Amino acid sequence: MSRLRMAAAQRPIAAYLSCSDSRVAPELLFGRGLGELFIVRNAGNSLCSTALGSLEFAVTAISVPLIVVMGHENCGALRAAVSVVKDHFGYSANINKVLQPLYPAIMEVGEVCAHDLVNAAARHNVRRVVRELQEEASPALRRPQELGTLKVVGAYYELASGEVEWLDN
Repeated sequence: MSRLRMAAAQRPIAAYLSCSDSRVAPELLFGRGLGELFIVRNAGNSLCSTALGSLEFAVTAISVPLIVVMGHENCGALRAAVSVVKDHFGYSANINKVLQPLYPAIMEVGEVCAHDLVNAAARHNVRRVVRELQEEASPALRRPQELGTLKVVGAYYELASGEVEWLDN
């Protein structure tokens, strides 16, 4: 896309809710350039009000047809959240606000995947967020899904292999 066309208006093909981890950059992972992806990032790819509002903006203001929620292997935010849930480790109030939306995924995965709790919780968190965007979404997201103009999918990025796994919900 030329810089002049891009400067006039953005027309991304997808919106991504992904982790802030510096090793997980959707533009690079999917070989996309400026203006092609609408990126929403936070530690742990959680669905806070700011992330939800950003996704609603992408859908309503710029007609993005696809939302991808992408978690990843060895997520530091999930590792920190596990330390809070399992070891009662304490972080600052601001960090706790970031980690809090991740606790349900950890609790739901529980002891079933104790040997790989961080990665199991990362996958489960993606599925939880996708389900929330699909089933409990605001009208701004629910209506386009009902009309078939918006799809919400989940993905999991394996750092070691560089592979992206598309998750069923």
